[in-house]
Amino acid sequence: MLSYQHIFHAGNPADVHKHALLCAMLSYMTRKDKPLSYLETHAGRGLYDLSSDAALKTGEAAAGIAALTDKFAPDHPYIKALTTLRDWHGPSAYAGSPMLAALSLRPADKLHLAELHPQEHQALRDTMRPHNATCYKQDGFEMAQAVCPPEPRRGLMLIDPSYEIKSDYDAIPRHIAKLHRKWNVGVIALWYPILTSTAHAQMVRALLDQNLPDVLHHEVTFPPVRDGHRMTGSGMFIVNAPYGLDAEAKSLSKIF
Repeated sequence: MLSYQHIFHAGNPADVHKHALLCAMLSYMTRKDKPLSYLETHAGRGLYDLSSDAALKTGEAAAGIAALTDKFAPDHPYIKALTTLRDWHGPSAYAGSPMLAALSLRPADKLHLAELHPQEHQALRDTMRPHNATCYKQDGFEMAQAVCPPEPRRGLMLIDPSYEIKSDYDAIPRHIAKLHRKWNVGVIALWYPILTSTAHAQMVRALLDQNLPDVLHHEVTFPPVRDGHRMTGSGMFIVNAPYGLDAEAKSLSKIF
C-alpha cells in the first residue's frame, strides 16, 4: 500500500517522542571520533511545511511540536536541529527523521534511506541531495537486509513503518531478529503507534521474548489529537540502546 504520506501527521506528539529519542541517540553516538552508518527503512520526504494545506488539514502538529517545544531545554539535540532547519527553511519547516539524522551526523558518516512511495521518494532525493544520502526506491526491510552489515559497521537503524500493512505487526519481530543476527553491534530502533485497538501488544511481547541485548522499551501516552483519532500513544523499542538513553526516556515521560 502506497497511500500513506507523513505530511498529514508531521510534528504530532508521536513524532516528538520518536525524534527526541533519535536525536539523543545520535548526539551520544557522534561524540566518539569514529564514523557511523544511519539506515532508515521508511523515510518519507525528510522535510515538511507545517503551514501547508495538508498539514493544517489534520492540525496534528498543534498538539505536538507546537505545544511541546517549550518543555525541552533549548540545548536539547532535537531542538537544536529544528532551530538550524528553521534558520535555513523558515519558521514553519519541520524535519523528518532523515533530515534530523543529516543535521546530527558528520561528513564521514553514511546515510541509507528507503522510501517506496514514488512522490515521496522523489521529494526525499531532492531534499537529501545536499547531504550525500543514498536514497532507495525499495521496500525498506529489503534495503535493510541488503545493506546490513553496513560500512561503517558502527551505526543506527530506524524502522518507522506506517503500519498500513497490518501484517507488519507479525513480521517486524522476525525482521529485527534477522537484522540483529547480521549486525549485532547496530542500534536498531523501532517506532510503533499505541492504538485503541492495542494492535501493537502482541508484537511487543514477541520482541521482548527474543531477549535482545540492551533493550530500551519506552512508551508515552497522550490524548487523541483530534476527534475519532485512534492513536493514544507512541512506543519505541531499541536494541543496543546507547548509554544514558534511559535517563532521556525518563525525562520525556515527564514532558507528555
